[in-house]
Amino acid sequence: MMYTIIAIVVLVILLYFVITGQEVFGSEAKGERLKRMQQSKNYKDNQFQNLSYTPSLTEGYSMPRVMFNFFFKKKDPLLKPLKNIPSIHTDLKNIPKDQDVFVWLGHSSYYIQTNGVSFLIDPVLSLYGSPFKFFNKAFSGADIFKPEDIPNLDYLVITHDHYDHLDYPTVKAIKNKVSKVILPLGVGAHLERWGYKSEQLIEEEWGTEVNLKNDLKIIYTPARHFSGRKVKRNVTLWTSYVLETPTRKLFLGGDSGYDAHFKMIGEKYGPFDYAIIENGQYNEAWKYIHALPEDVVQASIDVNAKNIIPVHSSKFALALHAWNEPLEKVTRLGKEKNLHILTPIIGEPVDLNKSDNQFKIWWKD
Repeated sequence: MMYTIIAIVVLVILLYFVITGQEVFGSEAKGERLKRMQQSKNYKDNQFQNLSYTPSLTEGYSMPRVMFNFFFKKKDPLLKPLKNIPSIHTDLKNIPKDQDVFVWLGHSSYYIQTNGVSFLIDPVLSLYGSPFKFFNKAFSGADIFKPEDIPNLDYLVITHDHYDHLDYPTVKAIKNKVSKVILPLGVGAHLERWGYKSEQLIEEEWGTEVNLKNDLKIIYTPARHFSGRKVKRNVTLWTSYVLETPTRKLFLGGDSGYDAHFKMIGEKYGPFDYAIIENGQYNEAWKYIHALPEDVVQASIDVNAKNIIPVHSSKFALALHAWNEPLEKVTRLGKEKNLHILTPIIGEPVDLNKSDNQFKIWWKD
């Protein structure tokens, strides 16, 4: 019996290493990259840390309870949409260079063109937001953009290395279209394994300011989240960004639970013309790492944003709420606070030079 148990354990360990050795899982930092990470003020006890103490689960919740609810609790009948998600297939390659636009591509993926410079943020353009093709499939209609739709890019921007933000098939497919990649410490190891050159990577930590083309600047700012593509967490950094142009400021929120960093960012870098903030795939059990709708509203107030674009919804079912609940709640709560929340459908261009953008309540259909 003892030999059988040992054999099973060895087999499981071997299977783990075989599976996680595939390219999709990326690579761990080594050498000079690891030294840079270890010198970061945000790195302690062999992992990156949030600014505030951040437990994985809210007090009163346990992992067994969360897992039981996720797999066995009766699902909301609208966990997934009953019809195709509405969308517009905008031709990104033929947007005139003098137009300043934002185009949501679904979930947390979006394209920004401003001051003649192009940015693609957290592109997940394959059918699955996971390392396996049987889990986390995109909703019908929410997957209309493919890697071949992406134009040549000045900057690919990554906020962290989770599968629903850093998609191996997409990032590898667009490699020859990308000039530079902006990403947080440690994440460059994944891209180098996937064929990107070290000189393409702008790999920094919170507080770093980087000058870009055409007098633009990007600043790495904190987020309250976690990272990892394997079992071990937080071996790479996660981040939000401030994008400054000669004419406007944008806050690119990434994934984040609510915390004091939003107010700090607003006071130091705001006010913002646009804030793109995560709103979706939340649960009271993990509110410290994913914002609830009321947190999104408060974060928008804290960063002092004139226009708010909620993302991180309407493509994948990663939580137990109805697929359209995030947009329903954040628009209602935002209206109570007189916030200007923009809700384009996937692929619908947002003119960044207009102050009166209006969009349909499309999720009620």
